[in-house]
Amino acid sequence: MKKSQILGIAVGATLAMGLSASAFATDGYQLIGIGQYAVGMAGAVVAAPDDPLSAAISNPAGLALMTPQAAFSAEIFNPTRKTNLGFGEIGSHSNVYGVPAIGWVAPAFGDGIVFGGGVYGTSGLGVNYLQNVPANPHLPYGGYAQAFSSITFMQMAPSIAMKVNHHLAVGATLNIAAEQASFQQTFSQYAPVIVGQTPGGVPVTSIMPVTGGLNLANPSWAYGAGFTLGMLYKVNDMVTLGLTYKSPIWFSSLNWQAGVQNQVNQTGSGVYGSPGQYSGTLNYPQQVAFGLAIRPIPQWLISVEGQWINWASTMNNFDVSGPWNAVYHGAPAGSVSSIALPMHWKNQWVANIGTQYDLTNWLQVRAGYTYGSNPISNNTIASNLIFPAIVQNAITFGATQKLGMGWKLTEAYMHEFSNTNTGGISPFQQPGQTLATPSATLSENSYGLQIGYEF
Repeated sequence: MKKSQILGIAVGATLAMGLSASAFATDGYQLIGIGQYAVGMAGAVVAAPDDPLSAAISNPAGLALMTPQAAFSAEIFNPTRKTNLGFGEIGSHSNVYGVPAIGWVAPAFGDGIVFGGGVYGTSGLGVNYLQNVPANPHLPYGGYAQAFSSITFMQMAPSIAMKVNHHLAVGATLNIAAEQASFQQTFSQYAPVIVGQTPGGVPVTSIMPVTGGLNLANPSWAYGAGFTLGMLYKVNDMVTLGLTYKSPIWFSSLNWQAGVQNQVNQTGSGVYGSPGQYSGTLNYPQQVAFGLAIRPIPQWLISVEGQWINWASTMNNFDVSGPWNAVYHGAPAGSVSSIALPMHWKNQWVANIGTQYDLTNWLQVRAGYTYGSNPISNNTIASNLIFPAIVQNAITFGATQKLGMGWKLTEAYMHEFSNTNTGGISPFQQPGQTLATPSATLSENSYGLQIGYEF
């Protein structure tokens, strides 16, 4: 049997109010913005939050400047993912996801102090690949590869904010989160297997799939918490500064009850896993963002933002503990408490710019652009083929209509331009065999609608 190695691992998530979304991948695997105002501004809202959704997740200090209100957002997220495992390019079988969010703000605890927050999906990723491999000299009967990952992540963000004076507002959010992870990276080779014998004792064989790899496909949930601190400083009627720090979200362990695992390379070295419980911990990274909002005239807003995301602290290696047994050239070498699955993500720098113009008293239009450095390099893409968080450039458009009696309607569209990473050696390549260079391609579109009401 030809052994396979895992191509990557996808753990994290987005699930809010019963609708799942496991394909988010804009800034790493984090959405550029929550709510359709933030999407239309390309995420540049740290210095210019406008509703409870954009404030609670990006800068809670903005809640202190808002009238009592609530907002509900529904978004259709449409990623297109392709990969080359070495046997030719294939596409993922799941491409449409729903992303809901709800937020609110109201006075509390005294003059100038408000309470708000939201419940929403903030990030995620997922692929679903199945590729048949025809018979060849290395696979006399052929085989097939399965690569599946599902990330779901939901967050509740109770927030408190205070307007200190005419210039300064501060806020804090408690980030209560749940993540779900399931993934599989296996290769199955068709091979003769003895299934019985004749009355005369002659073995009876049948061509059946023999599978190796890592299979933790049963979903597992973990729960965590962190915090966000935000500040807004109004320099004058034209200029506002914003600053946000998000701590890591520290999660409990993900646990899977799983069968036999096989992480053995072509030489016979590696690890086998017995049936039992496997565990791993994936925290969400800390982040810092700084923004500048300028109003050249009262009707025109320009907002720029710079952001740093500490992916290297959480996405370098994923350690999976369990009943592992090391082997060396096929010989047992003792038990192993855990193995490290390498991903080697880099820290990410993100730059956003968004602009809004009030065409009339009831109509606002906006547009934006965002660029994020790629956290995955070409020489590590072979370990991240089911982790294709590689898009870098996006444009967005949006509009808001003030309908009267406190109601307003907001729409947004986002397009992430296609990006491809290529490099490394296919994990399925055998000695003497030449396979195509591994690659991953990702592009994205989203379409959203938001309803808001001011009390």
